[in-house]
Amino acid sequence: MFALVDCNNFYASCERVFNPKMEGKPIVVLSNNDGCVIARSNEAKAVGVPMGAPAFEYEEMFAKNKVQVFSSNYALYGDMSDRVMQVLSRFTPEIEIYSIDEAFLDLTTFTLYDIEKYCANIRNTVKQETGIPVSIGIAPTKTLAKLANKYAKKRKKDIGVHLLRTTEQLKEALTNSEIGDVWGIGGQYTKFLKKHNINTAFDFTLANEQWVRKNLNVTGLKTLKELKGTPCYHLEQTPPAKKGICTSRSFGALVKDYGLLEESVATFASRCSEKLRKQHSVASVLQVFVHTNPFREQDAQYFNSKSITLPVPTNVSFELAKAAIMGLKIIYRKGYNFKKAGVIVTGIVPEQSVQLNIFENPKFAKNKSVMQSIDKINRTMGRDKVRLSVMGFDRKWKLRQEKKSPCYTTRWSELLTITV
Repeated sequence: MFALVDCNNFYASCERVFNPKMEGKPIVVLSNNDGCVIARSNEAKAVGVPMGAPAFEYEEMFAKNKVQVFSSNYALYGDMSDRVMQVLSRFTPEIEIYSIDEAFLDLTTFTLYDIEKYCANIRNTVKQETGIPVSIGIAPTKTLAKLANKYAKKRKKDIGVHLLRTTEQLKEALTNSEIGDVWGIGGQYTKFLKKHNINTAFDFTLANEQWVRKNLNVTGLKTLKELKGTPCYHLEQTPPAKKGICTSRSFGALVKDYGLLEESVATFASRCSEKLRKQHSVASVLQVFVHTNPFREQDAQYFNSKSITLPVPTNVSFELAKAAIMGLKIIYRKGYNFKKAGVIVTGIVPEQSVQLNIFENPKFAKNKSVMQSIDKINRTMGRDKVRLSVMGFDRKWKLRQEKKSPCYTTRWSELLTITV
């Protein structure tokens, strides 16, 4: 049996943990640069705030309905996610962290437990220790657990736990689940299946397997078997290494100055190198890109990118930053108002499989030692306490976050204070 634990309205719930006065009030969280709505509480959904709504177009609506608006605070959300996952790992070692607010638990061996009561205990413990409400769906496969979780959210809000085990329970859930709600069935497949009168998950279970294999490929066939109760997707406790890593940002204000662009690109390259080192990988190709704001019709428009093939695959910050700046110098043009820049690294392989030569071996060992020392200092003292000088300090290009809440759990200077 699999259990899918999903945090309810996660970003909004994180904001509520440290401000209980917002309980029951509509909350929205905005994207980078306070652009669009990327998260909503149930109360915000009830007053009609759509996902992806441009914030500037809904200011009057927010004010009229007393909607609490927050800039995205990923440091807070990431730390709260870690706390939730640590609680879950106490209940079973078999855990797959699927996303920032979701995790699969394998409860197959828990035959002596009342699974529903056990999961209710998990839910209560997470709420008590982190303040984050969760819903839990339990079923024989991961795809069915996803459906059970949606069922728990929509039809068992007070209980927050739903088990699909018997034939009757499975048929009821499948019949009441639209085909577009099935994990793995995207928008195009949804349109295709509806054209063939397959409107619910139950309809899909009646489809011919060969026809599904032909029209929806192997992934579609696995989804069909999962809905029938045959596990095809098992727990992934060690996530696969990323094959491509991108770090990019929209600037808080338009950037003309080359120096500011260089700062941002060097910072993005450094972030990519950190991610590479975290998964013990190196990259052989780096791409840097810049572009203007296509929505500013009064501005001249420009987009360009440049790929650099590295002499030896690397995850060293200053080597990737050097390559990124080299590419930026090639594509930079004066007179444009740049809105966004970014760095992408590809050609990623495990660091132990890099083929060096007699000239690179001493350099590789020295650079690896330097990066390990820098990472250790930054983990202990805080991000960027040791950084490349080209990354700068002022960060005039940084994101606009006018409504950002404090980082209550990750910065000493922003700890929650209480006046007695």
